[in-house]
Amino acid sequence: MKRLTVPLPREEALRLRAGDSVLLSGRILTARDRAHRFLLKEDFRKARGAAIYHCGPVIKDGAVIAAGPTTSSRMNQYTPALIEKYGISAIIGKGGMDGKVLESMRDRCVYLSAIGGAAVTYADSMKLVGVDREDFGMPEAIWEFQVRDFPAIVTMDAHGNSIHAKVLEESEKRLRGLLY
Repeated sequence: MKRLTVPLPREEALRLRAGDSVLLSGRILTARDRAHRFLLKEDFRKARGAAIYHCGPVIKDGAVIAAGPTTSSRMNQYTPALIEKYGISAIIGKGGMDGKVLESMRDRCVYLSAIGGAAVTYADSMKLVGVDREDFGMPEAIWEFQVRDFPAIVTMDAHGNSIHAKVLEESEKRLRGLLY
């Protein structure tokens, strides 16, 4: 288990390999579809070098109630430009992202898989710092959190390795074997 501070320095991202288990501490921002479009259109200083969590948290009276990952592939179309514009250091979500995103991550950032269904566990490791674009609604606003020992697994690394791609390839091979 590797302990990391986010945002990740580039050299730290380069040391990580697909399959590494990590505990994150530091600052993260949430961003879903609407926030991604906003970030690409505007200049949002807080996003520079940030770790972005694909999450629509549930917040009540300033406390994080639930904060599980949402499906990252919905953000495929925005992510290469977002990495380029802001120098994103890490993306956290579930399900992985496509080959274009993997290529845009090369030599600069990693994708960390969070566990779906563990929203309350994740919330326990998070403290609310602030919110921007609350007018987008709770799940789509850009929430800023301080995290401590937030568990994740590197599933796409800065060297072009993707556990998601390997699982898909192996699954397709086994399916072909079953069908033919």
